[in-house]
Amino acid sequence: MANGSKKSNYPKPMSFAVVVFWTGLFGGLFWGTIGFLAYYFNFTEIRPNVILGPWALGNWKNEWLGTVISIILLGVLSVGAAFLYSLVLKKYNGIWLGLGFGIVLFLLVYLVLNPIFPGIKPFLDLSRNTVITTICLYLVYGLFIGYSINYEYEINHKEENETAS
Repeated sequence: MANGSKKSNYPKPMSFAVVVFWTGLFGGLFWGTIGFLAYYFNFTEIRPNVILGPWALGNWKNEWLGTVISIILLGVLSVGAAFLYSLVLKKYNGIWLGLGFGIVLFLLVYLVLNPIFPGIKPFLDLSRNTVITTICLYLVYGLFIGYSINYEYEINHKEENETAS
């Protein structure tokens, strides 16, 4: 350090886009796994494997390999949902938008996209336990994505304002 500059001992923080990516991936993997556990313990009649129903042939999709691939696919799709949230709602504080995001995703999957998933009964034919469990899963997923992305946005925005001053 002959020129007098001091080298930082801390690693460079991740960019906002990288944080959104990891938040989405982890959220999809984690809450997809929780969804499988809810199915395994009979809280819901819908397992993550329904996502493979329209596209994959064979019985493997209903076995352990199908479950693992389904959860990974949920993680990948969740990255897209996280970027959508960051593009539209990242500037708004509070937990309500995250909860609302989860409800919108639930309605999208169970009312709009339901016909393309043969493993999901029509909404009105689902059991009460299934509806309550899946709504709760979507709520906490939306809360996780929304609050995590909003928090990171606020931290980055605050640091940018401090360095600009």
